[in-house]
Amino acid sequence: MSTIIASRKILIVPLDWGLGHATRDIPLIHEMLNAGCQVFIAAEGKHAALLQQEFPQLTVLPLPGYRIQYAQKGQFFGLKIIQQIPKIYRAIQYEQRWLKKIVAEYQINAVISDNRFGLYHKNIPTVFITHQLLIKTPFGGWIERTLQKINYRFINKYSACWIPDFEGSNNLSGELAHPTQLPAHTTYIGCLSRFEPKANVEKKYDLLVLISGPEPQRSNLEKMILDQVKSLSITALIVSGKPGTPQHEEVAPGVTQINHLNASELNEAMLASDMVLSRSGYTTLMDLAKLNKKAILIPTPGQSEQVYLGEFLMEKGYFYSLPQERFNLKTALDEASRFPFRSFHHDQDMNQYKQVVQKFVQSL
Repeated sequence: MSTIIASRKILIVPLDWGLGHATRDIPLIHEMLNAGCQVFIAAEGKHAALLQQEFPQLTVLPLPGYRIQYAQKGQFFGLKIIQQIPKIYRAIQYEQRWLKKIVAEYQINAVISDNRFGLYHKNIPTVFITHQLLIKTPFGGWIERTLQKINYRFINKYSACWIPDFEGSNNLSGELAHPTQLPAHTTYIGCLSRFEPKANVEKKYDLLVLISGPEPQRSNLEKMILDQVKSLSITALIVSGKPGTPQHEEVAPGVTQINHLNASELNEAMLASDMVLSRSGYTTLMDLAKLNKKAILIPTPGQSEQVYLGEFLMEKGYFYSLPQERFNLKTALDEASRFPFRSFHHDQDMNQYKQVVQKFVQSL
């Protein structure tokens, strides 16, 4: 390997909207390290903690996130986000000032921004990662068109746009990442998942429940599951999505609840389960597709992107989806058992992103 490539310094910065942006960047970081790069991470809070745990040898630079606040009720979700646009814009301006300083101080050669808008730089290559070229809102119409224009204005300031999905009709994101017009310098990089499939894993659970997302909806779903699972004769593992607070208890015969699993434990649990029940967050969908798992999706109420993805992927036959307001666990399991699940990845290259990263590193 040439010393030029070996000395390249790359900064990677995930958005602080849920942990999905941080976890989907893990395979990218591994690939950059494999190519001999020196990788820096910028994050705060649980995102910084997660990536530091995964990569203890790397420098994590403190950078405030957008710190989005969520509405208490699902129907106000989109309005609450729109009200915070001025705060996001101030954060973007801060990112610009911060990046100039960091690039000079650490001699950074390239930046990978996972959906953070202010990390472009005129002197070095910068990449924007997103699966949302079209930003869904409950209002649709001109509001979505306006948001898309603003989105593209920022994306086009970057040297490249990487989309974690596949081109063509066999894709996971539908019109979110396949609109009629793409930004400049766009590349589809395939599925991004830190998980790896394995053959002949012994089955342990009829159902794996992954509870995640903003409060109060995370707790609402957890309560519904716990209330309903006790009357069913199934083996189940419920992961409550609360890292940092250890808990492990049997809540009913054959049903275990645990607050958090690390990456390798979660990988094993998914492989050892017949069915997964989860939100329709995009990173979770990529994990399910990579491991070729059957899943029941419960979109976070009011989160238009998740509602769209649940409906789109059910229509494609990849996953079974239903809204939280009419969720019943027994009914959902019965209906999912009759659902004709199609395999997503039988003709897709799940390592497509590796070639893109290698080519990018070689260009630096």
